Amino acid sequence: MDDLYQKLVDQRRGMAWLIGKMPGFRGYMEHTTRRTADRLLRDHIASQFKQLMNEYVNLETKLLKAGGLAYMSDTKSAKTKFQTLIDRIATDAPGYSGFFAANKITPDDLEAIYTFDEAMIRYTEEIAEALTELSNAIQTQEGIPAALDHLDSLMVEANQAYDLRDDVIKGIA
Repeated sequence: MDDLYQKLVDQRRGMAWLIGKMPGFRGYMEHTTRRTADRLLRDHIASQFKQLMNEYVNLETKLLKAGGLAYMSDTKSAKTKFQTLIDRIATDAPGYSGFFAANKITPDDLEAIYTFDEAMIRYTEEIAEALTELSNAIQTQEGIPAALDHLDSLMVEANQAYDLRDDVIKGIA
């Protein structure tokens, strides 16, 4: 019995060979891997945005303590857009069609989705810069409205970019 086991172990070809023998299984595994990668990437991006949101809340508190009560409606507007984006990224279902999905993601669609994902990472960098601008404006008490407007417009743009990503996934675009 031990000889038979050793013979089987010695002749083992590996998981890739086994998967190649099962019709349709390779494609299923690729879709599963893509969904997992999509989830990991969006969790990472949502985490980055959450850190930026925490920084923003701290700046909002500093602004309030510095007598910036007049800016609270502006800060609330940006904060709402910020939170909406975080929630959408963190809670959306995986963005790749499953085996029986009516909506199949093409290679071109996949490339577009990767482009949008990369854009979300760039938005984290741009928003971090906008928060630095806001911090400087709060310290100097100059340019606060412009810094808040810039942050708000970035949040609008980031949400619109995420809408476009959703359109590709849903087969709208």
